[in-house]
Amino acid sequence: MVDSDGFRPNVGIIVANDGGKVLWARRAGEEAWQFPQGGVEPRETPLDALYRELEEEIGLAPEDVTVLGATRRWLRYRLPRRMVRRGGRCIGQKQIWFLLRLVADEQRVQVDRVPRPEFDRWRWVEYWQPVDEVIFFKRQVYRQALQELAGYLHGDWRGTGTEGGGPAIPPAARRPVR
Repeated sequence: MVDSDGFRPNVGIIVANDGGKVLWARRAGEEAWQFPQGGVEPRETPLDALYRELEEEIGLAPEDVTVLGATRRWLRYRLPRRMVRRGGRCIGQKQIWFLLRLVADEQRVQVDRVPRPEFDRWRWVEYWQPVDEVIFFKRQVYRQALQELAGYLHGDWRGTGTEGGGPAIPPAARRPVR
């Protein structure tokens, strides 16, 4: 599914531990590291996609995490011209990013639960480290997402992420993508 501007709807997932470090995963068979992410399927909300991708990519169930917040709007990145399929409509991704707190034991993280895993390793890194390590064309989106979500990490970290008692999930993350 690609929107009229050529961007594929996607969710980005930042899982943090109690120490404020974030889960950083290595793409299977590559030296490329990134946050878990994945496409939003037809009639699925970004929040639905978050939980589906969380389980598919790193083996975590909804009860293993607490949603602290999400970006207020879609953040976009373009693929380099050489990565756009010839004649393809998809020129990049638009993403709603979620910041989660791991509430389960970290041994619940399993990157090899599916027949063709996306990742083969993971580790905890400092919050801002991914901006410097991710592939160049995703750096701006990573910076934007981390900047927007940092307040939830540094604010009411042990609580819900908001003063009102619930996670900060904007309307864009709750509506199905068409």
